[in-house]
Amino acid sequence: MKLSVGIPAYNRVSVLPELLDSILSQDHDDFEVVICEDGSPERGQIGDVISKYQASNPGRIVYVENEENLGYDGNLRQVLETASGEFVVFMGNDDLMPAGSLSHIHSVLERNSEAVIYLRSYAAFDGEPDNVVQEFRYFDREIYFPPGPSSIATVYRRSVVIPGMTFHRTTALSFTTDRFDGTLLYQLYLVAEMLVSNGAVFSPRCVALYRNGGTPDFGNSAAEQGKFKPKDRTPESSLKFVQGMLDIAKYVDQEQSVTIYQAIERDLANYSYPLLSIQAEKPLREFVRYGRQLARLGFGRYPIYWLYFFAITILGVRNTDSLIGWIKRRVGHTPVLGKVYQGE
Repeated sequence: MKLSVGIPAYNRVSVLPELLDSILSQDHDDFEVVICEDGSPERGQIGDVISKYQASNPGRIVYVENEENLGYDGNLRQVLETASGEFVVFMGNDDLMPAGSLSHIHSVLERNSEAVIYLRSYAAFDGEPDNVVQEFRYFDREIYFPPGPSSIATVYRRSVVIPGMTFHRTTALSFTTDRFDGTLLYQLYLVAEMLVSNGAVFSPRCVALYRNGGTPDFGNSAAEQGKFKPKDRTPESSLKFVQGMLDIAKYVDQEQSVTIYQAIERDLANYSYPLLSIQAEKPLREFVRYGRQLARLGFGRYPIYWLYFFAITILGVRNTDSLIGWIKRRVGHTPVLGKVYQGE
C-alpha cells in the first residue's frame, strides 16, 4: 500500500526543512511526498528548498506550484488530485512527523481494510518538538468506526486539525466539490460524505506534532477574503469558522438523508473549549460578546458550554488550560463527555 504525505504549502519556508526531514527519515519505504505551493510570497524560497531535497531524494518528492491561489480548501483538493498513493496523509506546512508514524498508519490501515479514513492522535508543542504541552488522544485503544451517522458524529469534530489525518484518495476524490471553499474545513466535508457508506479507524498512537503559535495565513484567496484576515484571528473569523462546521453538517444531513446535525452540534458544544479559548485573550467585554454569539449558534443549549465560558471568565484561560491538561493526564486521554459513539 503506497502512502502519499500531502503538504498544502503557503509561506513558512523557515520550518519546511524540519518537516521534510521528519518525513523523509520515516522507516516506511513505499511513500511519496506531495507538496502543492499555493502562490505565497515565499514561493521562490520554497521552490529552492524543494529542489535541494528532490536532488538528494530522487523520485520521492512531487512538487506543484498552483497557477492561482486556491486557498486552504482548494489546495487540499489539489494535493489529493496530484497524489498517487492509495491513502493521503496530510501534514500542515509547519508540523512534524514522529519516527515510525508512516509504518504505524500503514499497519493500522492494513488491519482495518474497510476503513477509508484514519483518525489520528497528535500532540502540540511549543518551540522545540520535545516540549510537548498537550496530547490529543480521544480514546485509549484502536477503534473501528463502521459506516453511518453515529461514526460521522464522532469523527467529525475530531478531524478539524489536519496533521496526520489520512484519507483514501479515490474515495475522497469521488466527493470533489468547491461548495465549501473558504470555510477552511474541507476535511470535515470529506469525513461526513465518506463515512455515510464507509468506515474509519482511530489509533491512540501519536503520529503528528502540531506546532503551537503559528501565525494564520488564511484570507488571501478569493474564497477566503472577507471571511478571514491574514495574520490575525478575529472574533468574526472564529464565528465564520464555527458556522462553517455547522453548515457542512447540515448540508450532508439533508443531502445524504443521514441524521447527523444535532449530534454534531451537541458534540461541538460539549468540546467547545478551543472555540472559546481562541478568543480568550481579547478584552473581557469583547470575549463576552463573542461567547454570547457562539451561544446563539446553538451551543447555549448545552450546560457544558457555559461551564467553559465561566471557567475562562473567572479562572482565566491559562489556569483553565492547566486544569484541562491535568485532567487529560490523569485520565490518559481526552475525557468522554456526553453521548459519544465509540465504535466497535
